[in-house]
Amino acid sequence: MFKEAVFHRAMSPFVYKYDERTIHIRLQTKKNDVDRVDLIWGDPYDWHTENPDAADWNFDPSKSNYWNTFETPMKRSGSDELYDYWFIDVVPPFRRLRYGFRLHDGSTSHVFTERGWFDEKPLDDTGYYFCVPFLNAVDVFTAPDWVQDTVWYQIFPDRFANGDTTNDPAGTLPWNSTAPTTTNLFGGDFQGVIDHIDYLVELGITGIYFCPIFLAKSNHKYDTIDYLEIDPQFGTKEKFKEMVDLLHAHGIRIMLDAVFNHAGFHHKAFADIREHGSHSTYKEWFHLRDFPLVTEPLPNYDTFAFVPEMPKFNTENDEVKSYLLHVARYWVEEFGIDGWRLDVANEVDHAFWRDFRQVVKEVNPDTYILGEIWHDSQEWLLGDQFDAVMNYPFTNAALNFFALDKTKASSYANDMSHVLFSNTMNVNEVTFNLIGSHDTPRALTRAGNNKQKLRLLLLSMLTFSGSPVIYYGDEIGLDGDQDPGCRKCMPWDPEEQDQELFAYTRHLLQLRKQHKTLANKGHISFVHANDETNTIIMRRMSPEGLYYIYFNNSDAPVSLTAPQAGRGLDLLTNTHQQTLDVSLPAYSGTIVQVL
Repeated sequence: MFKEAVFHRAMSPFVYKYDERTIHIRLQTKKNDVDRVDLIWGDPYDWHTENPDAADWNFDPSKSNYWNTFETPMKRSGSDELYDYWFIDVVPPFRRLRYGFRLHDGSTSHVFTERGWFDEKPLDDTGYYFCVPFLNAVDVFTAPDWVQDTVWYQIFPDRFANGDTTNDPAGTLPWNSTAPTTTNLFGGDFQGVIDHIDYLVELGITGIYFCPIFLAKSNHKYDTIDYLEIDPQFGTKEKFKEMVDLLHAHGIRIMLDAVFNHAGFHHKAFADIREHGSHSTYKEWFHLRDFPLVTEPLPNYDTFAFVPEMPKFNTENDEVKSYLLHVARYWVEEFGIDGWRLDVANEVDHAFWRDFRQVVKEVNPDTYILGEIWHDSQEWLLGDQFDAVMNYPFTNAALNFFALDKTKASSYANDMSHVLFSNTMNVNEVTFNLIGSHDTPRALTRAGNNKQKLRLLLLSMLTFSGSPVIYYGDEIGLDGDQDPGCRKCMPWDPEEQDQELFAYTRHLLQLRKQHKTLANKGHISFVHANDETNTIIMRRMSPEGLYYIYFNNSDAPVSLTAPQAGRGLDLLTNTHQQTLDVSLPAYSGTIVQVL
């Protein structure tokens, strides 16, 4: 046994409170090195040397001599390139726990505890063992339940639809008349969204994530001038409220984009500093290193990246904090928005985000708080800051396999298992999964304009744990390279839309809604990954059902068999399978429900 690879710490994501009664525990071991793992567990205040029969687990709290240490098998929940991951959920009767692990290697076993390795489990002192002191309900990570069932649609406001030409700013171009640039405008607005609500409903969308809508100079609006005013090119506050109410009436939630890391160059506070220099009353609102301010060759103040037009807020300043928290409360309280997406969230201090969460959840506990973080995000996902982050590790794994052909099937299965293990299960259930956005080339372009590969990407995302998002136009085959190419106008001429791709995407959304196991009620495992044929079988299993998702990411037809006897129903083609044998054309996939 390679003991150096065995790892566990009494902290998330290795142990965490899943709900008010249940504790989830994970262990990492070297891949294919350990045959079995048992969890040794018991109450720290009733820890005895004798072992009862397993049947005594139906214990009576009034008879403390029933209680003892138990050894319960853990499940091998997944693997990546280097490690196996073991999992168990425990419901301790008194909401407290001491625990360790017995690892089996052939005919021998070893016990792993917080104090190291033993040949047999220590019974003289519970202090050897890992500890969950008490399961306080207030410490349980909680996110809005509705997010698990939501499929988002990301809208770049200037490019979705122009429904009201009277609010077009000067220089607005005819819709879709030319390629997008970093500066041109096409007049997309709230009325355009209202005009196409039926389209969104038909597709099956239940949430919209809007890129920034607040007053700004740029066409992307990430350089905010006024966080309390809507940019007039999108409409008025009255029109925004009308849109919100109509979307809600059609079962569609709304999430706005907030840029609290930095302001725009023309924000009143920074404009005052530019005018009054060191005498400005706002000089503590930003991170300024010297006066007068300069922008070349690099700004002498902190910014997003090195962009002079985006000076970074000092969110430790009480006035700044009060100002931004008022903004956070205002749009939830006055307009009933359902979520905040937080731009460059990893560069803002944690204390601010803790206060932000408290303010927003006071107004509406069901508000979804999503951070834009592209890397390991554990420290933001402990229940005191965000509900979720944008799941770029998922994005990278899916694109590398299906679109870019950088990895093979086994690497994809390993990468996705690692994605699942990197966060707790209740975080995975609401994480924001994407295959493209306003910050990346379009998924279709990444896939070399191969729409079959795009279908595989959609199948992967829409059957994975989390809350998926479709970037506007992906469902009808919109392409585009890196910004600004990924921000094309939505084509509304049916002749310019791939209706078969739309129907395929709509069907996947219907299946996700009808079969909860395909969304967030099912455990995920990869039961087949063949590098020669580049094929994958992913299993989703819950008390509600068993499903296999088949992927053929190769240019040749294949036949695959899931490791489960019985019959099935192919949900994408609605045909019965006498066995779980499936024939797939090149670059295709399907979902089979086991009957």
